[in-house]
Amino acid sequence: MIRRLTLLRLGFAVVTGTVALADELPSYVPQPVTVPKDAPYVQPDGSILIVGNDGMEAMLQRFNELFIRTHPGLKFTLLLKGSSTGMGGLTANVSAFAPMGRDAWPVEVEPFRRLFGYLPIDIHIGRDGFAAPGRKNPPAVYVNAKNPLASLTLEQVAQIFTTGQPGGDLTHWNQISARGAERIIHPYGPRDDGGFVTALRAARMHDLPLARRYEGLAKFADVIRAVAEDANGIGITGYFDAAAVPAGVKRLALAETPDAPGSLASYDDVRAGRYPLAPFIRLYANQAPGAPLDPLVREYARLALSREGQAIIAALKDTEEGYVPLTAAEVAIEQAKLP
Repeated sequence: MIRRLTLLRLGFAVVTGTVALADELPSYVPQPVTVPKDAPYVQPDGSILIVGNDGMEAMLQRFNELFIRTHPGLKFTLLLKGSSTGMGGLTANVSAFAPMGRDAWPVEVEPFRRLFGYLPIDIHIGRDGFAAPGRKNPPAVYVNAKNPLASLTLEQVAQIFTTGQPGGDLTHWNQISARGAERIIHPYGPRDDGGFVTALRAARMHDLPLARRYEGLAKFADVIRAVAEDANGIGITGYFDAAAVPAGVKRLALAETPDAPGSLASYDDVRAGRYPLAPFIRLYANQAPGAPLDPLVREYARLALSREGQAIIAALKDTEEGYVPLTAAEVAIEQAKLP
């Protein structure tokens, strides 16, 4: 009972002002877990290896502390070199799960699928990508500051950057806005090399090819620079330092649907799912179809989706990375993946 009360206090204390969050979610009730010594993710010293995103280190450390407190005798080793290492650790069968700050790219998932014959389970535990002073901008669309355009829908973004969308291609600015010039749109972005824009096409643009006018550049900074120098330019990038965006470039508000308001990725908008390019933070795990989830992974995910786990995520709002807890409805969806 003392331990139970301690956990409850932790859930309320790790972040100020989260009473509503705590009231909405069930508190964490630990269940026993036995980890086989011959489990592939168990290190020679008996610790459980986790390979993945380095930006989630503070979060994972707090999860681990709570997990160890409720499951004495267990310990963890974190090998966090970036989201790009997460699927590799899972595919090599050396990581208990893969914590990632974005969705796994097709080029990362394909080796796993080829080896195991199925896709990994994807458990969302929070969100990332809200904009605030001193932080990186989330994945976003930029135009030249002289452009009168203020916002786009995600469908319009797809129509600009790819070709063959159901609603047709957008090739001239006056197709988007009555104030738009009768000039050709010049789309810029990263190279279609299996990374950010390739994954975005697959996930949010019907996996259609990039527009013939699209110019792929080596770095996000190159994209921003091209838009600054081109009055008819529009660029799409992943995370980019807000302080490095020049005065000649502005970030557009984005809307998921035509009837939704445009969002510039405020914390509240990201929490409510109103900014369409804000990624989920997630735990990928190896679960064969019809087979139960590894008990350790299941219990760890239960902790992350509990009142205490979500409060830990909320408490990281003002850190350099900055994370956003799920809504109660989203938590319920993810918990349903853990029967």
